Amino acid sequence: MTGRNINIYLQENLHKQLLPLIKERRVSKFINEAIAEKLTKEQTKKKEEFKEKMIAGYQIIVKNKRLKEELAVWDEAVGDGLND
Repeated sequence: MTGRNINIYLQENLHKQLLPLIKERRVSKFINEAIAEKLTKEQTKKKEEFKEKMIAGYQIIVKNKRLKEELAVWDEAVGDGLND
């Protein structure tokens, strides 16, 4: 696996909590997995937000089409001459 070396700063209390959970020399692997998990969650969240926006937009379009159809029916029924 290819990668990049980076320097990160951990708060002392986080570092102390981290060390007992992982084997020595496995900090990079742990951090990689944590970042990958967080990125997956964020990407899923963005996809869900996009999906909700698409659904809302579609519902507005459908509502507008229905409104136009209803207005056309009323215009025809009333015969106010606006389209003449």
